[in-house]
Amino acid sequence: MTFSQDSEVGRPPDFAELLRVSARVGCLSFGGPAGQIALMHRELVEERRWISEEQFLHALNFCHLLPGPEAQQLAIWIGWKLHGIRGGLVAGLLFVIPGAIVILALSVLYGLAAHLAWFAALFLGIKAAVLAIVVQAVLRIAGKALTTPFRKGAAVVAFIALFLFNAPFPVVVLAAGAIGILVARMRPALLGLKDGTGPTTGMPRPWRHSLWSIIIGLAAWAAPMLAVLALLGRDHVLWRIGLFFSKLAVVTFGGAYAVLAYMAQQAVSTQHWLSATEMADGLGLAETTPGPLIMVTQFVGYLAAFRAPAPFTPIASGILAALLTTWVTFAPCFLWVFALAPWIERLEHARLLKGALALVTSAIVGVIANLSVWFALQVLFHNFQPITMGPMALSLPIPSSFDWRAGLIAAACVWAIISARKPVIPVLILAAASGSLLSLIP
Repeated sequence: MTFSQDSEVGRPPDFAELLRVSARVGCLSFGGPAGQIALMHRELVEERRWISEEQFLHALNFCHLLPGPEAQQLAIWIGWKLHGIRGGLVAGLLFVIPGAIVILALSVLYGLAAHLAWFAALFLGIKAAVLAIVVQAVLRIAGKALTTPFRKGAAVVAFIALFLFNAPFPVVVLAAGAIGILVARMRPALLGLKDGTGPTTGMPRPWRHSLWSIIIGLAAWAAPMLAVLALLGRDHVLWRIGLFFSKLAVVTFGGAYAVLAYMAQQAVSTQHWLSATEMADGLGLAETTPGPLIMVTQFVGYLAAFRAPAPFTPIASGILAALLTTWVTFAPCFLWVFALAPWIERLEHARLLKGALALVTSAIVGVIANLSVWFALQVLFHNFQPITMGPMALSLPIPSSFDWRAGLIAAACVWAIISARKPVIPVLILAAASGSLLSLIP
């Protein structure tokens, strides 16, 4: 993704105009973070000139420092820049709401029809197409992030730690950040760091604004969890769902692809809320809807509560869990942006912070590569054999369980998306149809 070097700022929009354009961006934000950021750049920088090129790029770098979906946080910052707190709320909410409504409806349908043969055949093709999308994400992010040999080594180490030794995702991220700070202090050239340029502007002492943003944001984030605790207690599935995804919201550096492997590991192997196949199905759903890919958390929360509904009906319990999951996943994004946005120019000059981010971003490539391998195995094979060798714990596929239908569709989608550069949505539709047709072959 490349942007022009300069763009003159034009007339700032009124609030109603910001509302309309934010709704448009939210409904058209397909294609993952890269597509969403490119859409905002075209709509807000190139066509309407509401913010400058420099402001857009600085804000994008700022959002990469934060946990959570960077595209949504960029939308919040743009709204905040144009119309303060209410602008940020409108832009951020409208970025999420269209996709949340669609994936909630699809989650309800999935919970009711997941065991039907035609539904499984449809998702066979969707999962194979999503495999190609994930591979594309690895290649795209690696090309941007691994700019020095040291950073390439960090990506390899992160992959080995996760794939061979099942290292916890937060530990990998925190270790990369700590090492990045040390390297930035002693040998910044290893990370390819450059000193920030230009003067710092903005609020001279934004402490009051940041403090109130933190207090109100934390209260809003915690409110539904306190209600669940008071009404249902710590043993209820809604409490466990809310607590898990609240923790996840704090460690989701590097975008959705980075955290999906950790979320899948916990939701499938530790919490037993859904199977690995169902997790792959959820990723397919999230890829076909607008909004952040991390919206797949709503699918996971819905299925977890749908299967342990007491004292509610299964659908009511699932919807409550989906809403709670969406709240605790995305509410922190507003907290981070509103509290830290006044400091954006100062952060551009923080070399140690930039060093931490640089190595975390490099490690994220290894994290996403691990997700790609895990997802490929789940799509292409049906049965696995656990193997333990000292500290290594692997789950290797059984060759006889290879699904030739999934392999054929996946290969075609890799060619279409990566080599032929075809649009994602048509490829997903054709893959779903192919899965249905090939499933008729014995």
